[in-house]
Amino acid sequence: MAEILVVDDEPGIRELMREILEEEGYEVRMAENGTRARAALDDKVPDLVLLDIWMPDVDGVTLLKEWRSQGRLTMPVVMMSGHGTVHTAVEATRLGAFDYLEKPISYKHLLETVKKALASRKPAPTTSGTLEELGGGESVKRLAQRLGLAASAGLPLLLLAEPGTGEEVAAHFLTPPGAPFVRVDDPVELANRPAELLARAKGGLVFVPELGGLSVMQQRGLILLIARRAEFSVRVVTVTREDPARSLAEGHLTAELHELLAHAVVDLPPLRERREDIPGLAARALESACVRLRQAPLKFDEAATSRLAEHDWPGNLAELETLAGRVALEEPAGPIGLGVIDAMLGPKAGVEKTGIELMLHLPLKDARDAFEKAYLEALLAECDWGMSRAAERAGLDRTNLYRKVKQLGIEAPGKEKV
Repeated sequence: MAEILVVDDEPGIRELMREILEEEGYEVRMAENGTRARAALDDKVPDLVLLDIWMPDVDGVTLLKEWRSQGRLTMPVVMMSGHGTVHTAVEATRLGAFDYLEKPISYKHLLETVKKALASRKPAPTTSGTLEELGGGESVKRLAQRLGLAASAGLPLLLLAEPGTGEEVAAHFLTPPGAPFVRVDDPVELANRPAELLARAKGGLVFVPELGGLSVMQQRGLILLIARRAEFSVRVVTVTREDPARSLAEGHLTAELHELLAHAVVDLPPLRERREDIPGLAARALESACVRLRQAPLKFDEAATSRLAEHDWPGNLAELETLAGRVALEEPAGPIGLGVIDAMLGPKAGVEKTGIELMLHLPLKDARDAFEKAYLEALLAECDWGMSRAAERAGLDRTNLYRKVKQLGIEAPGKEKV
């Protein structure tokens, strides 16, 4: 049965509406002001909102306007007022309200309006397939639930993820079946052509694979894209490597974009935090690599599988898939044993290994990041963490060095992050 949120500052009216609606079989939640209404919407998007216009903390029209600008007007809203005017009714309808009821509201009129508003709802959001590519453990099941909730809420989604954790898999999961999936590889499109992106993705999803590094103009384009997504029935998913609150504090993220994205931030768990998934993922990656390279099917033996599960996988799924490809090219005669894996992963943690050997299993971009981090940590330590001196030796502008240090998460020993 449909759930209705009643927002009104008068207790008597709230209780009366609750009794009437529950008698008709509806589930009812109540909020006494705008603040409570915001919290109720954050908790769960109802099927319908009955929203009073005059409330002590924020008026209903302002709240309606706020939900519309944030792209959260995914449910019908019926405005209510005992002091209404034609102008107010027209304004509320223009902002997206389904209808306007003047108090006192008759029993019959209320139920008729509720029935029509609920009938006007769009079909419930759907997702495509599963997250099997990420594994089948409890962490992935919880991730699927969180992604589903974000989709149902109609919010723009921000994935907080390390490289290679399956960001695009999660985005495809959120794309409705058969709908367009538009990946924004060139951020310039955000600044210059946000409306074109929406038109191409109509009914589907826009995926921005990296929030960090977007210029102010590109962020403004993303804000426009998010604000207009409901017009095109488009979902928006973006990815960040850094906590959004920290990005805001450091000036990398505008306050407006942070406000739009802060309502639905989902962490993608790295492989080292869900080791139970590694054996299955490794077997699948090896099977895919053999098919791709037209090799006979191969399998990891028990010892090799245990070694894979112990590895921390700093490159996550991307690193695992790279290793599987290398194994398939070895063309071994039987099951893949521990010796093959040790030769590729190197000694276990605690055994000395050179920096280049550590990076060979990583994709080029991740290896470059790893090298820059190791290089700057060593250089800063030699310069006693003096930024000016380190910048001069590295041939970098001091501001650029600061940005690199923050981007790579470099910390001075025993100190807070630079």
